[in-house]
Amino acid sequence: MGAYIARRLLLIIPTLLGIMIINFTLVQFVPGGPIEQVIARMEGGGDVFEGFAGGGADVATQAGGASERYIGARGLPPEFIAELEREFGFDKPPLERFLNMLWNYMRLDFGTSYFRSISVIDLVLEKMPVSISLGLWSTVIAYLVSIPLGIRKAVKDGSRFDTWTSATIIVAYAIPGFLFAILLLVLFAGGSYWQIFPLRGLTSDNWSELSLMGKVADYFWHITLPVLASTISAFATLTLLTKNSFLDEIKKHYVMTARAKGLSERNVLYGHVFRNAMLIVIAGFPAVFIGIFFSGSIIIETIFSLDGLGRLGFEAAVARDYPVIFGTLFIFGLMSLIVGIISDIMYVLVDPRIDFEKREG
Repeated sequence: MGAYIARRLLLIIPTLLGIMIINFTLVQFVPGGPIEQVIARMEGGGDVFEGFAGGGADVATQAGGASERYIGARGLPPEFIAELEREFGFDKPPLERFLNMLWNYMRLDFGTSYFRSISVIDLVLEKMPVSISLGLWSTVIAYLVSIPLGIRKAVKDGSRFDTWTSATIIVAYAIPGFLFAILLLVLFAGGSYWQIFPLRGLTSDNWSELSLMGKVADYFWHITLPVLASTISAFATLTLLTKNSFLDEIKKHYVMTARAKGLSERNVLYGHVFRNAMLIVIAGFPAVFIGIFFSGSIIIETIFSLDGLGRLGFEAAVARDYPVIFGTLFIFGLMSLIVGIISDIMYVLVDPRIDFEKREG
């Protein structure tokens, strides 16, 4: 197992390198960079993307005869544009900028945000607790509901209970997370019906003045709707995964042997089937968490105005804040790869019979 983990850790380097190369290359062809963003704000705060109908590069001539490369820069002195390029590092060729970025990342220096005057690592650490909180609670609730429900569906396979719960699960899975989030807001956050939960944020304005129990209650009051919205798709997937896993185990010979020995159905189910059936479900916990953490955080955090990593990434992409974009991409990619290794380790811990080294051989 040690050699397998070592190989997986070594594969992280070329994988991250490939991710960064592809995304850095794509960004070079995307119009509306940070300099255009600054110019658009200086020219009255208009939409920097309005002028890109022709594809991005607009060449005009100023009084000095210099070639203008940025839409909306007419009237601005070339010296100012050159200073912006030096400030953002665009006075260097792309290959040199990419190599400098990789060298800095090797030293865990992810740069400073163009527009927030704060280092990327500090910005990520500031926003991460919100996203971890959302992802962790969503994953825990999904497991607490899905495992018992999936087991009961497997035991009652083909019954009316199995049929109507399957229909409910399929409908829940088909509903997009953002649509369910909006529905929750309309119903329970003061839309057209009841104002039970707050509309936005993770804490109230007077949170610092509350007692310890008041802070806990206020936190759960705010997190309820976002967690429900981000849990719905994972809940459906985990329930069906648990059911199918139990059905596969129930049909095996060792279960028939245990029943033939006179063991009760409960002893057979939880004494023999449970460990084998739950292998894939329990070992997949890190992957499920990281999936909810990444996939649902952007939309959910934006809808509920939660100041987390998903919203940070969205705002950085819109503002073309490249240090934040590449820094978060690198950190997210590294987390995903490490979680993949942790998932494999979880498989071995749950069932020591699994040997990845023999499978690779």
